[in-house]
Amino acid sequence: MTTTKTVEELHRVVIRFAGDSGDGMQITGDRFTSATALFGNDLATLPDFPAEIRAPAGSVAGVSAFQIHFSDADILTPGDRPDVLVAMNPAALKKNLMDLAPGGSLIVNEDSFTDNNIRKAGYESNPLEDERLESFNVFKVKMTTMTLEATKGVEGTSKKDQERSKNFFALGLISWMYSRPDGPTLAFLEKKFANKPAILEMNVRAFKTGWNFGETAELFAHKYEVRPATYEPGLYRNITGNLATAWGLIAAAERSGLSLFYAGYPITPASDILHELSKHKNFGVRTLQAEDEIAAAGAAVGAAFGGQLAATATSGPGVDLKGETLGLAIMLELPLLVIDVMRGGPSTGLPTKQESSDLMLAMYGRHGEAPMPIIAPLTPSDCFTSVIEAARIAITYRTPVMILTDNLLANSSEPWKVPDVSSLQTIDPNQLTKALPEGEEFLPYLRNDKLARPWAIPGTPGLEHRVGGLEKQDGTGMVNYDAANHDYMCRIRAAKVARIADDIPEVEVDDPNGDAKVVVVGWGSTFGAIRAGCRRVRNAGKSVAHVQLRHVNPLPRNLGDVLRSYERVLVPELNLGQLVRILRAEYLVDAKGYSKMQGLPFRAAEIETEILKRV
Repeated sequence: MTTTKTVEELHRVVIRFAGDSGDGMQITGDRFTSATALFGNDLATLPDFPAEIRAPAGSVAGVSAFQIHFSDADILTPGDRPDVLVAMNPAALKKNLMDLAPGGSLIVNEDSFTDNNIRKAGYESNPLEDERLESFNVFKVKMTTMTLEATKGVEGTSKKDQERSKNFFALGLISWMYSRPDGPTLAFLEKKFANKPAILEMNVRAFKTGWNFGETAELFAHKYEVRPATYEPGLYRNITGNLATAWGLIAAAERSGLSLFYAGYPITPASDILHELSKHKNFGVRTLQAEDEIAAAGAAVGAAFGGQLAATATSGPGVDLKGETLGLAIMLELPLLVIDVMRGGPSTGLPTKQESSDLMLAMYGRHGEAPMPIIAPLTPSDCFTSVIEAARIAITYRTPVMILTDNLLANSSEPWKVPDVSSLQTIDPNQLTKALPEGEEFLPYLRNDKLARPWAIPGTPGLEHRVGGLEKQDGTGMVNYDAANHDYMCRIRAAKVARIADDIPEVEVDDPNGDAKVVVVGWGSTFGAIRAGCRRVRNAGKSVAHVQLRHVNPLPRNLGDVLRSYERVLVPELNLGQLVRILRAEYLVDAKGYSKMQGLPFRAAEIETEILKRV
């Protein structure tokens, strides 16, 4: 007899899948996210990868997790704490239990709690058998046993192969519990494993077994439903920051009429940009996996000199290595897009963890006076728009531009309304492709009203000119060591970057009532947590203003007036206080920093607490 399960409606849920790095938690979370996006919920995700390439199985260091926050209304963050934790082994429980909200649901793979696994996780006794879990709703499920039973007899597979399908059992169970459609997952499996029928059958059986277990087991008295969110009409898809970055590069090339050349060296968490771009030769994209970071930067500068839209991406260690070549691009005054997908540092640091500590590196991390515009996207989907804006500035002002994304933006995802390509801004490269009229001398460093020099395609008769790292003479571009000329060229390069402030939007202030005494200023990916924290403060009846910077160098021209109009300025950063130093120096305001350096993004509650100390 099948018991009819009641359905409880929720407005929002945060779920975290956690297990060994070989348990398939990322694909589990990704599939749940896809089904949720197709269902129509607003969502935000937070993948969490172990830093070790292959930590010992069952160890806390090897735990991989994926968190998703989905809702029937607009949301801004992946969620402060999970309401539901799916723990595939004791190590996953050990690492993540402290984050589970009191009264939250804990679903564990009971089969994995063997004496050996318990010891590997650092427990002295089985946590499922004592009072440590009394404050949670615990559901013990024999996932491995039921997966093996369901997949028994699949021809050409071993017991080890069959056990690997237990993540799809967990996915099926959670999909049933939160009323996710099963069609997207089954369609994905059929496509992915079309040429591997045994693996397809195993995963489908495991998924359906998990789904049916939720439907029939008395362990779960009811299921939950989160209704779709309301969106403006349009075509939507789920998108990560790295994917949006890659597509933004392609869009910028299309809207400028240039060919895209991308050179990179594999580095976490930027590698996916290269992987994605390599799929799009149909758009005329040329990709180069270079032998090292320096070679990638050199190739990109060469492509820029040759008239291409040139780009390279890396993370902090790679920016260190590219520094001299970026100085060359500044000296040559060529358009170049440099994408720094920030991660924890210094050195190798925390390669898979969150940190936004490369702002000073982007501002000053080159010898000499070498100013460079900086743009910091706010959300995963904003990477698309920000890259196009960076390309506009680079091409218009003949300068390298640094784009600061980070691990959170790169790997997190959110719904994105696919734009009409015709609505995207066009970018005029204004290249010189033919000789000047007879009698006119070509001056490669003759500047226009934006202080940008000509972009002459090499090999064009009459447009021959010298390039290199030695100081250039104003106008002619010849090598020049004259003291006055060097002083002038340093100042004119700085003035060119400063002039961009007149060509970017003024900063927008989120101050609904206009009576706030405190303004919170952030940059880049802290947007969601800060905006959510401000909402909580306002819901408590207090006022606070919020400013989020996308253009970080030069800063928006009205920012100083905005900051001076508030009594107190709070600057939360995932570093030890980099933007706050810049604001204090630039505007002489008594800005106060709030720093976090834990390899994790801010929680909205943390921002709320800091604001309440000041309002």
